[in-house]
Amino acid sequence: MKTMKQLLLAAGLVAGLAATLAGPAFAEDEQAVIARGAYLARAGDCVACHTAPGGKEFAGGLAIESNLGKIFSTNITPDRQSGIGGYTEAQFAAALRDGKRADGANLYPAMPYPSYAKLTDEDVHALYVYFMKGVQPVASAAPETRLSFPFNLRFGLAFWNFAFGNSTRFQPNPQASDEINRGAYLVEGLGHCGSCHTPRGFAMQEQGYTAADDSYLAGGDLNGWVAPSLRGATGASRGFSTWTVEEIVDYLGSGRNNHAAVGGEMKMVVEHSLGYLNDADLKAMAVYLKSIATGAPQQPPSPERARATADRLTAAVNLSEGERLYLDNCGACHFVTGQGDARVFPKLDGNSIINASNPLALVSTILAGAATPSTDRSPSILPMPGFASRLSDNEVAALATFLRTGWSNNAPAVSAGDVAAIRARMTPAH
Repeated sequence: MKTMKQLLLAAGLVAGLAATLAGPAFAEDEQAVIARGAYLARAGDCVACHTAPGGKEFAGGLAIESNLGKIFSTNITPDRQSGIGGYTEAQFAAALRDGKRADGANLYPAMPYPSYAKLTDEDVHALYVYFMKGVQPVASAAPETRLSFPFNLRFGLAFWNFAFGNSTRFQPNPQASDEINRGAYLVEGLGHCGSCHTPRGFAMQEQGYTAADDSYLAGGDLNGWVAPSLRGATGASRGFSTWTVEEIVDYLGSGRNNHAAVGGEMKMVVEHSLGYLNDADLKAMAVYLKSIATGAPQQPPSPERARATADRLTAAVNLSEGERLYLDNCGACHFVTGQGDARVFPKLDGNSIINASNPLALVSTILAGAATPSTDRSPSILPMPGFASRLSDNEVAALATFLRTGWSNNAPAVSAGDVAAIRARMTPAH
């Protein structure tokens, strides 16, 4: 007959064995949650805003330009002094969805909490586990945002939230497919596409957070850079809403397709976020965006005009200054047809940036150049040189005006004064 001591010892051994066997399973479950959180953080593009140039990931310090002044992103690593290491999951959820810091202060809506409000509890939990256990803590305080009066009074943001915010969780459309609902969740929620592509009102609020609002994704202006409409008419004959699902997937996942290549802020979005998404999620986003498209382009393609421009450039006789500058600086890559080369050199005929009412993005690209991001789907970086040191303001204006009126394009002329103002804006003060 076994003694009590032997029974207790045996029970302890069994319990220890059970704990040993259960340990790896729990660790694997936690690792799966961390991996899911990492994926969601990529979908939410957290790293782009919360990482300063040359800084450590998620340590904050990126200066975000706004009409109110510079807003510095915060440290969201799990460091307890400088970051969010002391946040409970409830406090993390409040910051993410409601724009409330752990100390009760309001976050500025440069943090897209009106979009993140749509996140499910499961996704918020996965993000919390990832940031607390999957991110390296960085003991470095980000610069403090110091806006001028009265914008430095954060309590006033409570009124902004009441009047313009959004606190609605994502509601799947029962009439739509699972794929469209998944795309809506990513576009309207995690991807916060409306932050750039939806026009803003007098208080800098987005004029709509779902496709039920006509203004949602109807095009915005991001510090002067054109964020084109993703769902309706634009000045371009081959705007985003005219692309196929496959072309949209290609553009989102690799930063290029047969029509265009990303530039401006969108380059960072592809580089740090969309390029990491799986094919199923990218397709869901594309299918959703196609499902909310509202109309044809304002300027239909004009084969006759496009052919006339190509013929003039081919003949190279009695060229305007803009045409001559195009042949000298652009024709080798974009050709006399303005069609470029699929997935290498973007098409200029029908291009959204060229046909935008605001020429800032086009002129900025001519002056500073551009380069496609490197992603797993398209690792190569295809650079376009800048011509700021080569072309005068008058020459850039003539070139830009030709681009905006050649082939099927139809946009207002650009003046030398326009170029001078954009050049000054791009040149850092010394």
